[in-house]
Amino acid sequence: MEQGLTLYELNNLVRQTLVLTMPDEYWVEAELSELREVRGHCYMELVQKEEGSHTPVAKASAKCWSNTWAFVRRHFERVTGQSMRPGMKVLLKVTANFHEAYGFSWIVTDVHPEFTMGDMARRRQEIIRILREEGVFELQKELSFPMFAQRVAVISSANAAGYGDFMDQLSANEHGLWFAPRLFSASMQGESVSANVISALNAINARADQFDVVVIIRGGGATSDLSGFDTLELAENVANFPLPIITGIGHERDESILDLVAYRSVKTPTAAAAFLIGHLESVYQRLLDAQERVVRSVSRRMELEEQRLRRLSEKIPMVFSLVRERREATLQRLFLAMASAATGRLAAEQHRVDFLTGRLGPSAMRRLEHAAYRLALMEQRTKALDPALPLKRGYSLTLLNGRIVRDAKQLKAGDRIETKLGRGSVSSVVEK
Repeated sequence: MEQGLTLYELNNLVRQTLVLTMPDEYWVEAELSELREVRGHCYMELVQKEEGSHTPVAKASAKCWSNTWAFVRRHFERVTGQSMRPGMKVLLKVTANFHEAYGFSWIVTDVHPEFTMGDMARRRQEIIRILREEGVFELQKELSFPMFAQRVAVISSANAAGYGDFMDQLSANEHGLWFAPRLFSASMQGESVSANVISALNAINARADQFDVVVIIRGGGATSDLSGFDTLELAENVANFPLPIITGIGHERDESILDLVAYRSVKTPTAAAAFLIGHLESVYQRLLDAQERVVRSVSRRMELEEQRLRRLSEKIPMVFSLVRERREATLQRLFLAMASAATGRLAAEQHRVDFLTGRLGPSAMRRLEHAAYRLALMEQRTKALDPALPLKRGYSLTLLNGRIVRDAKQLKAGDRIETKLGRGSVSSVVEK
């Protein structure tokens, strides 16, 4: 039976074969699926995905030893403005390595940061293209910035130095302008940035009527860790937000997608505070200018009216004299007309009185004669009705309590009656 190789011998053969057949270094394009640092060394998992899908068509492990990784990482971050992270496409210079105990891996000797920048730029351009096609890229720029932007929703990490700087800047402004900031805490570093900021935006949107403006600030973190602000989902949320959004996420290189779609982008949290203060100061100055213009306008108007009153007051004596003369002439004409009318009326009435007086004498005499005749007739009738005449002829009158008794039934026993005669009267008492 033929003697077999030990595993070590076989692996050693593979290592020698690789050394002989692949002695060179190779530039390879790949996507980082994993990246971790252990005691200064960097361990990577590389993957290549099928075009148009997420299905891996190739996988490999790679290592970058600490002495190389320290230089490679600094150079990459300085050029790209970001740190290497999973999901990023990279161009690595590698050499094949096979260890009898640890197996095969690629040893990274260099990284081409410009390749990653190109890929990042392509991804950014793709996101911008999608936003423009959706018609939302310029939506924030079309919003009207509130004149009194004082109720500020702040998205930041509560412990970030940039947030503290922002608050100090607002509260210590030169003119003592009032602001009402409210923090919506969110992680501003790492892979969860996009999801955290979107969550904060949703919370603000639920009470959008309580705020005038939104500020997204980041400070105190690494300037290279900005990948979370370059996502399509976050850009769409910001672009469609109903309130103006100001970004101050503290980077020094090219603008992020978030900066491009926001209403206004500034470099730092303190710059965001300065923008709000400057805007409100300009509004305050406009109010002061308007107040001054109103005062000047009112003063000029008062001066004009005073001049007009003076001119009118100077004309009053002359106008009054003219009006008085006209009124006196009018009154004189009216007086003469009234006197003439009164004289005519008095003459007419006097003539009427004389006429009536002439007719009054004969008429009065006739009426007096007629009245005297009627009076004589009434006197005769009155004498004929005098009750004393029947008494003189022998008749009598019986009175009960001063009233004439015409029926014996009116009397009862004990009544005192009075009987009037032609001469005198007699009192008596009824017996039955």
